Amino acid sequence: MTIVCGDSHTSTHGAFGAIAFGIGTSEVEHVLATQTLPSRRPKTMAINVEGSLKSGVTAKDIILAIIAQIGTGGGQGYIIEYRGSAIRELSMEGRMTVCNMSIEAGARAGLIAPDQKTFDYIKGKPHAPEDFAAAQSYWETLFTDSDAKFDVEITLDANTLEPFVTWGTNPGQGLPLNASVPNPADIKDAEERGAAERALEYMGLTAGTPLKKIAIDTVFLGSCTNGRIEDLRAAASVIEGKKIAPKLRMLVVPGSERVRQQAMKEGLDKVFLDFGAEWRNAGCSMCLGMNPDQLAVGERSASTSNRNFEGRQGKGGRTHLVSPLVAAATAIRGTLSSPADL
Repeated sequence: MTIVCGDSHTSTHGAFGAIAFGIGTSEVEHVLATQTLPSRRPKTMAINVEGSLKSGVTAKDIILAIIAQIGTGGGQGYIIEYRGSAIRELSMEGRMTVCNMSIEAGARAGLIAPDQKTFDYIKGKPHAPEDFAAAQSYWETLFTDSDAKFDVEITLDANTLEPFVTWGTNPGQGLPLNASVPNPADIKDAEERGAAERALEYMGLTAGTPLKKIAIDTVFLGSCTNGRIEDLRAAASVIEGKKIAPKLRMLVVPGSERVRQQAMKEGLDKVFLDFGAEWRNAGCSMCLGMNPDQLAVGERSASTSNRNFEGRQGKGGRTHLVSPLVAAATAIRGTLSSPADL
């Protein structure tokens, strides 16, 4: 199945085995008129994530670690297939998070081959095929051949992954939360060194500062990367019965109205409100600094969104990309933290 839409994060649908990617306005017109789209055949990349994730390490940490390794241009010209035991162990919503941020790795799209977990997730959902058995029978054929050759193959050890956070101004400038702000002088590549210097200047950070000592002004829980019901449940489980750090603001924005209604049915809205967070209507919100949901100049956020570019969340705002678990722990402590730090 191929899905195209006028949004770069259409790639989220790759979690269901679809080749899904964003297109421009002119291409949207062409697709609506002809149901076709001229395209060059992309290269293929396999990213194998083997092993099992530790407690507190999530799909968001997997994809941030991948982007930190290959860079924001590492996937340019490729469609990425995510494989391996750690990927198979992810929930469907976790798989959506990984495929969503394929774009931040520079890829055209990212996908995961469908399996029984995929079929069980779709079955009974609104708009699921009426003849589900026939549909599943076809979907079961949508696997990469065992002897398939990829243009590039990369392997990560899931057992070694830790909660991840970005320190700079692109999603590839990230490190494990236990690390410190890097020293640009230690970076051999001149272009990357210059980018790191500019990033630290914009972010107002000093090399050598432990990431866990970075104070946060606003925590944003939401976006098409981490605004699903599973993400809200995870964050709520961390903050329940606790109070937000003094002078810190937390915005909780469900990714869709269906998610919002489900969260309210489960009482998650009350958990967040009792904690001291703002419970918002569904939407994009601070992911891209929409409407008044922006950082002031010099303010710093821990955000579960997908982009930390200069000015992304408001002119002069400074964004650190994190998982929902890290976002929740950060809201409690006031500095970048994981649940293990509580």
